[in-house]
Amino acid sequence: MSANPLLNTSGRIAFDEIDCTHYAPAVRSALDDARAELEALKTYDGPPSYETVVGRLEALREWPGRVFGLVRHLNDVMNSTESREAYNAVLPEYTSFMAGLPTDLELWRVLKRFAGSQTAERLDPLRRRHLDKLVEEFKRAGADLPDDQRARAQQLKVELAQLSTKFAENVLDSTNAYELILGDDALAGLPEGVKRRAKADAEAHAASGYRFTLQAPSYAPFMKHSARRDLRHAMSEAFYSIASSGEHDNRPLVKEILRKRRELANLLGYRDYADLQLEDRMVRSGARAWDFENELAERTRPYFARENELLERFAREELGLDRLRAWDLSYTTEKLWLARFDFDDEALRPYFRLDSVLHGLFQIVERLFGVSIVPTSGVPVWHESVQTYDLIHEDGTHLGSAYTDWFPRAVKRSGAWMNGLIVGGPREDGSFEPHLGVVAANFTPPDGDEQPLLTHDEVLTVFHEFGHLLHHTMSRVAIKERSGMAVPWDFIELPSQIMENWAWEREALDLFARHHETGERIPDELFDRLQRSRTFLEAGAQMRQLSFGAADLAMHLAYDPASDDDPLAIAQRVMEPLAYQPEFAQSRRMAAFTHIFSGGYAAGYYSYKWSEVLEADAFSRFKAEGIFNPETGRAFADTILARGDSVDVDVSFRDFMGRDPDLDALIARNLGPAPVA
Repeated sequence: MSANPLLNTSGRIAFDEIDCTHYAPAVRSALDDARAELEALKTYDGPPSYETVVGRLEALREWPGRVFGLVRHLNDVMNSTESREAYNAVLPEYTSFMAGLPTDLELWRVLKRFAGSQTAERLDPLRRRHLDKLVEEFKRAGADLPDDQRARAQQLKVELAQLSTKFAENVLDSTNAYELILGDDALAGLPEGVKRRAKADAEAHAASGYRFTLQAPSYAPFMKHSARRDLRHAMSEAFYSIASSGEHDNRPLVKEILRKRRELANLLGYRDYADLQLEDRMVRSGARAWDFENELAERTRPYFARENELLERFAREELGLDRLRAWDLSYTTEKLWLARFDFDDEALRPYFRLDSVLHGLFQIVERLFGVSIVPTSGVPVWHESVQTYDLIHEDGTHLGSAYTDWFPRAVKRSGAWMNGLIVGGPREDGSFEPHLGVVAANFTPPDGDEQPLLTHDEVLTVFHEFGHLLHHTMSRVAIKERSGMAVPWDFIELPSQIMENWAWEREALDLFARHHETGERIPDELFDRLQRSRTFLEAGAQMRQLSFGAADLAMHLAYDPASDDDPLAIAQRVMEPLAYQPEFAQSRRMAAFTHIFSGGYAAGYYSYKWSEVLEADAFSRFKAEGIFNPETGRAFADTILARGDSVDVDVSFRDFMGRDPDLDALIARNLGPAPVA
């Protein structure tokens, strides 16, 4: 029998040899190895040391985590009935083992004994920090609970992992189940590029006419440009009904997930799941996260009111709409944008060839951080469109490698993300183990063999996800569980969001924003309009993000599983004051809110705006000292990107900025001058 390619310990993963039949055997083999090592750790009778206790614990968690992470990644990008069955078969086994470690009494006794020893007191600061974090992790997991409660906590974690997986599957299936096939007579307002891609999509699905779906590259331009109000209404209803009816209905799962999260939090001694989740993050508690949301909403509200009045007046006077409805919002926004700036996404698209965007981004990374991103070839991949790269530091260190997977497939999850597939870092012998990550998105696919042309929003996504990749691959922390993106969740978006700023700067855009036919840079007049557009209706965009954060917190803070309350109704109540009109608060979208029900943002969606406060403030230093200033770039790399969780992130931010974060930088950048009373 040939070796299982998922069990290859090198950094070169044989994705071209892996299929679903490898999933379960690989995960179970890794778990068996970890169980054997766990027993050896618990029965070790020699003198305890960091290596024999903490080092062994980290190693036995890392190996199954790596193997299962690869399986989860493949299930995300090559999803099928067989893939799901294989993934779901081992999900409870993996989750049960990992959740059981911090509640294993024998292991807990070993860890506590070492933590209280004189040897532990003499550890260097990084190892001592890691040990203290481990002790706190065990306590928060319920290691000190009575046997029955500890077992129940572990069971809840397994059940929640299964429910979250089912939630994501329902969203994917519900999204893929809808299509709108149109003829030539129903395309009024749609740009030629949108029609061309819709026609190609129809042909690929053996349909005549033009095919539109609820995937972002199809849905978003349709809602922006279609002059057919009835069709916008139909598409809007379908979008906001994703996973909220029929066989893919997630509403019962929302209640069940929230109920089990509350039970778990109560078991562990917390009032609610928000306090459990946020205790070790920058914000510290659900109450403080709620206060942050409210403060930023109130700071935004005067700008928001002005925008609301402007939109309604424009819809009435210029578009002849008697009443602005939810399905009119994108269309009205686009028309107002055109009236004010005389350009749209399609006008900029010719300047953003994907390969040029990547080349420019790589130049920026090299200038700022001294890291070269070099294309590679011959690396096994899971799909022919996937590209591969190495990241090489100016000191010669091979920091890591990366895969990019840019385009939608029916078997690929929606959205954009970065996954860290392997955590590397400094080895004891002085060498460096490269990190490995993947950047994925769902951009408008190319026409034939042509290089795809991106919208500016898609350019921002490229910069954002590569920011996450840099955070993962530039980490220089010797302990993997404290490396890279092991930072508190409300800090994790700082490295990604700050990178978006360069995609707004003329000096940076000139590196890559060239017309794909003429090679000309973006004309000054068009660039000026782009710059002025940055604050266009940004209060509404900010309020929309705040409404999602408020809904997330409200469902985890205010929903009582013992009552007859509907969590979506609770979400609706807190979203309405943050919407242009109450009816625009589409709480139905919570049934497809994968961020909080199958991602890592449960009770933590506020962190997008929290991190944005951090990055807007941090970028002000680049603006003051030069956006390509290598000293500033190296300082950011050393204090933010390389440190991971080796020190408190509050300290990292202060080390870079010389002070605590300032909310004013975000208000000034996003919203502009305050409205005149």
